Amino acid sequence: MTESAPGTGPDELLCSAKGCRAAAVWALRWNNPKIHTPDRRKIWLACDEHRESLSAFLSRRDFLRDVVPVADRESPEAGG
Repeated sequence: MTESAPGTGPDELLCSAKGCRAAAVWALRWNNPKIHTPDRRKIWLACDEHRESLSAFLSRRDFLRDVVPVADRESPEAGG
């Protein structure tokens, strides 16, 4: 996951899609059950344009757990 690009401030969160430099709007929280404990969450960040494609990539692998606004990325998972 890339949270900030070189030359950007630490508070600037950028989309994780390859080559994208747009501000992150969404946090895609996921885990790989083969290597992560059930409560572990990794986070990919997404702009509006890449939310669906990144979500689809994770969903095809049964990794996606939930999608929340980027400001809520560290809050507990909904329903869990």
